[in-house]
Amino acid sequence: MSNLKKKIDKKVNFEFNREYIKVIEDKIQKDDVNFITNSFKEMHPADAADIIEHLSQDDRENLIKLNNFKLDPELFVELNENIQSEIIKLLSTASIIFILKNLESDDAIKILENIEEKSKNEILSSLPPKDRFALLESLSYPEDSAARIMQREFTAIPSNWSVGQTIDYLRENKDLPEQFLEIYIIDNEFKPLGTVPSSKVLRTPRESKMVEIMSESQVTIPVDMDREEVGRLFENYNLNSAAVIDKTKKLVGMITSDDVLTVLKEEAEEDTLRLAGVGDEEITDSVIKKTQRRFNWLLLNLFTAFLATWVISKFGATIEQMVALAFLMPIVASMGGNAGMQTLAVTIRGIATNDLTNSNFLKIVLKEFNIGVLNGIIFAIISALIVQLWFKDYILSIIISISMVLNMIVAGLFGILIPVTLKKLNIDPAIASSVFVTTVTDVIGFLSFLGIGAYFFYS
Repeated sequence: MSNLKKKIDKKVNFEFNREYIKVIEDKIQKDDVNFITNSFKEMHPADAADIIEHLSQDDRENLIKLNNFKLDPELFVELNENIQSEIIKLLSTASIIFILKNLESDDAIKILENIEEKSKNEILSSLPPKDRFALLESLSYPEDSAARIMQREFTAIPSNWSVGQTIDYLRENKDLPEQFLEIYIIDNEFKPLGTVPSSKVLRTPRESKMVEIMSESQVTIPVDMDREEVGRLFENYNLNSAAVIDKTKKLVGMITSDDVLTVLKEEAEEDTLRLAGVGDEEITDSVIKKTQRRFNWLLLNLFTAFLATWVISKFGATIEQMVALAFLMPIVASMGGNAGMQTLAVTIRGIATNDLTNSNFLKIVLKEFNIGVLNGIIFAIISALIVQLWFKDYILSIIISISMVLNMIVAGLFGILIPVTLKKLNIDPAIASSVFVTTVTDVIGFLSFLGIGAYFFYS
């Protein structure tokens, strides 16, 4: 597969507005393929992709179906996955093959992942044997593994070569990546021994041996390593690229920093959406699809809300005796919920970055307990003063003070215990934690506030 990443010579930060979108829409209606093709060629592929994403679904379909309109592979890669999936259904098998053959293997894999199994097999069977084997092998690994984000285009040379031989090879070989920062030095079994920056090759005399100027300290990544772990390695060691090895320690690909940047961005977006119970939602998703994605967690929230309401119902007589309790009880639950979500966000981040481990778990739990106590005392004093000024009732002030301290402590503890427990049960803590933390803080908030109120009024 060839490398088409010649983006630096394209205009970037292309400024366009709704009026320009209307111009493109008008040109689509008039079948003006030349104008559209030339316009897209003049701008960066990411900007051209933005324009296509801003078109209506009907206009996108009409654009793809225009005679002589050929979708640039670079542009296609820049489209979000939902739009890619939509367009793939409109493309002929020949068009898809053209796109795949003109992309690096890591980009080709991302596209194949979104194609239905039947069509995928048809497309793969039409590719050259070498490309087909490489893609099939990558697809055989788990979706979140290093193999899915690595590119199989890299530069490797034998350890006994001289700098002169290497330079001649780089100039004459047409199958090498067009851009690379490091050259991998390999032994007779194709196992990586070290790396040499391409700039160092240009500054070294031709007769020098590559093995003499290589750096032996290198980070190698197993093909089945989780991509989040890959991201942590790049961050910890400030890597520009890293060799990917198979089970026999042979060099099979490389991962570059731009691939990792995309992974980290996707993981951050995914965790943010999951914390809100949204899942892998895209802004381009239909109303029905968005509703389906959000339904399960909203349904679970409904049941947990009924649980909190059931707790309140057990103190009906207490609330009737002191109506002010009904005004004040949401304050305790709300403060606990917010405190719990703060702890939860920090914990999810700690789990994702491996900062939260078995060795420091108890220390972190104790710290969250102390934070809960301190915040509880601070906000208990503030709440008590406001309640005293409002209702002129010191008993109400005592009730809200005690319940505030209790719920803030519970919020801190469960904000860390729930995601850690879910992680041990192999459940993604980013998905389910928020619902359970909110439920715990609501139930404990109402229970402590109304329970303490009942104690004071009936004792």
